[in-house]
Amino acid sequence: MRKKLLLLSIFIVAISLQDVNAQCAMCKAVAESGESGIVNGLNDGILYLMAAPYILMGSIGFAWYKFSKKRKTTQA
Repeated sequence: MRKKLLLLSIFIVAISLQDVNAQCAMCKAVAESGESGIVNGLNDGILYLMAAPYILMGSIGFAWYKFSKKRKTTQA
């Protein structure tokens, strides 16, 4: 059963890759057009999407650090 589910997942991902490539071409065309307002918005969007995983992982890491520090003080 797991093998069938894995193959189905790979198949779905392979089919959806075509649509993802089309979006990258659209962003490239907009960036090459040279309109500063659109390009600045595109750059801001990229930075926003790039920052979200770092903030999430940093928050998890900080919480983990605080939890382990508190745990060590209660054991000692």
